[in-house]
Amino acid sequence: MLVGRSRPGTPARYRSGRTTRPRRGGPAALTAFGEARPNPVLRFIEGERVSVLGRLEQLQLIVVTGKGGVGKSTVTAALGAMLANRGRRVLLIEVDPRENLHLLLDTPPSGGEIIEAASNLWVQHLEPRRLLDDLIMEKLKVGVLARKVLSSPVHFHFTEGAPGLKQTAVFGRALRLVEGHGPKQLRRPDVVILDAPASGHGIAWMAAPQLVSEVISSGPIGHMATEIAGFLEDRNHFGSVVVTTAEEMPVQESLELIGAMGERLDRQPELVVVNAVYPPLPARPGRDASTRLWARRRAVNEHELARLSERWDGTLVEIPLEPIDAGPALVGVVGEHLARALGDR
Repeated sequence: MLVGRSRPGTPARYRSGRTTRPRRGGPAALTAFGEARPNPVLRFIEGERVSVLGRLEQLQLIVVTGKGGVGKSTVTAALGAMLANRGRRVLLIEVDPRENLHLLLDTPPSGGEIIEAASNLWVQHLEPRRLLDDLIMEKLKVGVLARKVLSSPVHFHFTEGAPGLKQTAVFGRALRLVEGHGPKQLRRPDVVILDAPASGHGIAWMAAPQLVSEVISSGPIGHMATEIAGFLEDRNHFGSVVVTTAEEMPVQESLELIGAMGERLDRQPELVVVNAVYPPLPARPGRDASTRLWARRRAVNEHELARLSERWDGTLVEIPLEPIDAGPALVGVVGEHLARALGDR
C-alpha cells in the first residue's frame, strides 16, 4: 500500500502524511568520535525542514529493530532515556520472553506491569498471547463465555497459527496507551518505544496490522487491525530505528531490512544506529597482539561503514564501543552519544 493514501474506513486522524527522502548535502551528522559525515540530520516533511531529533520527539510510536546481538535493547533504552531527559514521557515496551530492559535500567522485572525506571521513563514487558486473550475477555464481556472461548483448542490453534495476530495485539496495546487508555497510575505517555524482535522479524511486525486487516475485515479484531494499520501509515505518528554493528552480516541484514521497508511499506527508518564501533587507532599504535586485533576490527568497521553509507543516504549515527558493563551507566553514555550526534549539544 502506498503511504500517502488512506484506505476506506481508516480513521481520519491516522491518515498518512507525505514524507520526502532526505536531501543530500544537508548539515552533516556527527559520529561519536566528532568526525563529520555527509549524512543529513534534517528531513523535509510536508515541505518543512525538521531535524531528526525534532522528528523523534514528535512521534508517538517508535519501533527499534535490528539483527540479534547488535545491542538493540541498549539503543532502545538509550533512545528512551534521551527523549525522557528532553521532557518527553516515554514508555519502553519489550516482548522478548527473556526481559532485557529491566537489567539495562536497573529495575525489577516487569512481569507485565508498568515499572517506573527514571523520571519520565517507564518500562513494560508484554506477552502477545496474553494480550489476545485480554482482547477476547474485553469484547465478549460475559466471563463464562470468554473462558469457554479461551479454553477452546480452536482458539488456541487460531491465535498461534494466524500470521500477524500477536504483533497486531502488541501494537493495539501501544495505541491504547498513547491515546490515554492506560492504567490510572500511568499518565498518558508522549511516546511508546517498542524493542522489536530481530530484524528477520522486524518487517513482519510492521506489516502485520495491514495483513490482518486484509484477511479479517470485520469484527473487533478486524476493526482494531484497520485502525492500527492506519496509525502505522501516518508518518506524523509512527517511525522506526534500525540498529546494527559495523560487521558484514549485521550490515547486510540492515540493508535488506531497509530495502524491504521501502518495497512493502513505502517508507524508510528515521535513522540507522551503528553500535559498538571500534575507535580509531592512536597516531603511534603499538605492535602487541591486542593492538593488532584492534587494527583488524577497526579496518572491518571502516569497510562496513563505507558500504552502509554508500547504500543508505539517510541519517547514520555511530556509537563507539564502550568499556562499560550493561546497565544504567552504559545506557546513559549511549544516550549522550545519540543526543550529541543528532544535534543536541
